[in-house]
Amino acid sequence: MAEHDTDHGYLLDNQQSEAGIRFGALSELFDPVTFRHVDQLGIAAGMRCWEVGAGSPSVPLGLAERVGPTGAVIATDIDVSWTHDINGGAIEVLRHDVAVDPPPPGGFDLVHARLVLVHVTDRAEALRRMVQALRPGGRLLLEDADPGLQPLLCPDESGPEQRLANRLRSGFRSLMAARGADLSYGRTLPRLLREAGLEDVRADAYFPITSPACAVLEAATVRQIRSRLVAEGLATDDEIDRHLANVATGRLDLATAPMISAWGRRP
Repeated sequence: MAEHDTDHGYLLDNQQSEAGIRFGALSELFDPVTFRHVDQLGIAAGMRCWEVGAGSPSVPLGLAERVGPTGAVIATDIDVSWTHDINGGAIEVLRHDVAVDPPPPGGFDLVHARLVLVHVTDRAEALRRMVQALRPGGRLLLEDADPGLQPLLCPDESGPEQRLANRLRSGFRSLMAARGADLSYGRTLPRLLREAGLEDVRADAYFPITSPACAVLEAATVRQIRSRLVAEGLATDDEIDRHLANVATGRLDLATAPMISAWGRRP
């Protein structure tokens, strides 16, 4: 999800070069989970999909493979700098704010958002608009983090390197919360989908504990927020340098916050 980078906006600016590194790591970590759910929901040729807060191209491209030339994938975000090159064929890329702008017209068999709503200030309105965009029988698949369920970067806090990593992760969460992120949002998704009138609601959760992609994601994230961690007194430059060096060794078991996937069907 891209959003204007202000003190009240999205913390991880998609205009920074590290954003592409983060997108690649997130795709490696979570695309298999996303597409397992997409395939279980029966998304197939000829269907129309809306990818909300697309950010990177991997999910729109995967959806386009499934719906084929007779289907359509609308990929929207406030910042489309990482997806404009895939515009064409079954994919239409639109600059769009899900909490402000009307849904794209036409109705959808699938509306999907991954790691988006946790950052949106008016999450309830964004959810309402996504449900509104579903065709009868259409499916909504929301996937969002819940750092409150598992707040540690190193669940096995076995030494000073792990303690430093967890302290910097705590600082990251503080910065997110100060910008309006709901760090307990993921766990609410099943209830929110039922309250929105969806049927057959299901949910599960996934988070890796050790993966090279976790190390790539962590290093890119820390580089993006380094100046803010220092400015807020949450870490020193020396501590950040030590942490990045520790991550580079490959000896830390780094985790992500759980990603909760919840899905339901419009009657």
